[in-house]
Amino acid sequence: MLNVKASQLPLFTTNENPKDAVVTSHKLLSRAGYIKKQSSGFYVYLPFGNLVYQKLEQIIREEMNRSYAVEVKLPILTDSELWMKSARWDSMGKEMMRMKDRHDYQYVLGPTHEESMSWLAANFLQSYKQLPVNFYQIGTKYRDEIRPRYGLIRCREFVMKDAYSFHADDQSLNETYDLMRQTYKNIFLRCELDTLSVEADSGAMGGSGSEEFMVASEIGEETLLLCEDSTIHYRANQEKAEYIPAVPYTFEVSSHLPEKKLTTGKKSVEEVATFLEMEIRNFIKTVIFENSDSIVIAFIPGDREINEVKLSKITGHRELEMAEESTVVSVTKSESGYAGPYLLPVENNKKVIVQNKEKTVHLVYDRNLRKRGNLVTGANEKNHHFINVQEGRDFIIPEEQKNYDIVKAQAGDLTPGYNDKKLVSTKGIEVGHIFKLGKKYTDSFNIKVLDKNGKSFTPTMGTYGIGLGRTIATVVEQKSDEKGIIWPESLSPFKYYMVSIYKNDEQKKVFDQLFDELVSHKISVYYDDRNESPGVKFTDADLTGFPYQLVVGKNFIADGTIELKNRKNGQKSNITLKDIIENNV
Repeated sequence: MLNVKASQLPLFTTNENPKDAVVTSHKLLSRAGYIKKQSSGFYVYLPFGNLVYQKLEQIIREEMNRSYAVEVKLPILTDSELWMKSARWDSMGKEMMRMKDRHDYQYVLGPTHEESMSWLAANFLQSYKQLPVNFYQIGTKYRDEIRPRYGLIRCREFVMKDAYSFHADDQSLNETYDLMRQTYKNIFLRCELDTLSVEADSGAMGGSGSEEFMVASEIGEETLLLCEDSTIHYRANQEKAEYIPAVPYTFEVSSHLPEKKLTTGKKSVEEVATFLEMEIRNFIKTVIFENSDSIVIAFIPGDREINEVKLSKITGHRELEMAEESTVVSVTKSESGYAGPYLLPVENNKKVIVQNKEKTVHLVYDRNLRKRGNLVTGANEKNHHFINVQEGRDFIIPEEQKNYDIVKAQAGDLTPGYNDKKLVSTKGIEVGHIFKLGKKYTDSFNIKVLDKNGKSFTPTMGTYGIGLGRTIATVVEQKSDEKGIIWPESLSPFKYYMVSIYKNDEQKKVFDQLFDELVSHKISVYYDDRNESPGVKFTDADLTGFPYQLVVGKNFIADGTIELKNRKNGQKSNITLKDIIENNV
């Protein structure tokens, strides 16, 4: 759509922010008439919003096609059998929207499409000559978010560009992974969006590695950790970042045997440390989780927080929740706040009965507790703690756990690989994510391809996603001011917002003819021909945020000049119709 009049395409602008809007993009996209909330997590793209969406979709399609990816279209509704094959029917949890048909058969509104694309590959790929291949689609996804918020940033229904590549070997996968990284950079560059690529956890997707494309923002839901030295390219989200303490822990031998101390009513490590007048970093913090069939007891240094993502990855349990008090009592024989590894009345991989259900106990130790003495920990007895506890004597960390990192890194910790450089933090919004999946799905779907010698092998796989709604919202977060949105030309519904200031029908007719002339030369312009005051039109022009504004009034009648305003910097100049046609200024 190159041009249109307000009388043909009405503005949907409003002065009121949505009641639930707390971030800039949600407020401005709603007030400027780009989106309208239908229900929690579901949004209508109004005409302007749909034009922005179409432009972003075209940018993505052009860059993906340039990378030799092949576009397909998969069903939104997917067979539960596919999710059973990948073993994600249960692990995806409550976010997956499930339904049954009239035959009582289960389906899923696809939250992602690794399973569907693997099914396609299993039915299509036969020879190494077909590899590598990268299929992609731009389609709707559904996730039953417990708290949809921030407008387009976290929805229940959203559009994603998701791609899935298949390869003969890891070298080929790495080449496509690098190509997709550059493709994503090209896409975001065309959107004039400043992004950071950071190491990330693969989560429920699985695989050997992943990378997020983040936009630094105070409303971001993820914490990013970057090296304080900008020349060092270490960037990771907090879920993934390795923990290296700035002040090393002391590895020593306890000179005394464990001694029980009365700590009545003191449960947290902070309370006990104050009561005993001991350093909190010399404590063992015990955190207990559970799911339907397991109990995970994690032990970390007392001055740190548990990293649940790291813990879940190590244990293989993705649905862990804080343990109920009844569970704590069953495994520690005491109340919450008094658990510890010394004299813990349960062993690793042993089964216990909790509320008439058998569960397996897993003990997990952080590596920063190894070989340490003079530690303080819960006594597994109400109102009591032990001091002088020694790892290797009073409790033993298994050899296979000697490198476990289950602590949440934070600003001030050391940059991995650079012991003289600290980490700094910022908040970020994820707009894209790329994964090396390996053979997780190709094994599950028994995908077999013949090599040049006629021998069967299993391909390896990658996946790459971009959220379109999130990208649009994030552009607005970065590009707006107190008056409204400031679109980059690549995404703006129109290049020009033409404001006409007329006093009679004759003047309006002249401006209508000007618009027709612009139309004939394929100039992208939205013509505000409403019978409204100049102030109302200027306010809407700034709010909707097209790159340039054309103001036509008495000067155009007198000498043919048009006022051109740059929305980004507010600079104004006088031009003519000829300037616009010849230079498309």
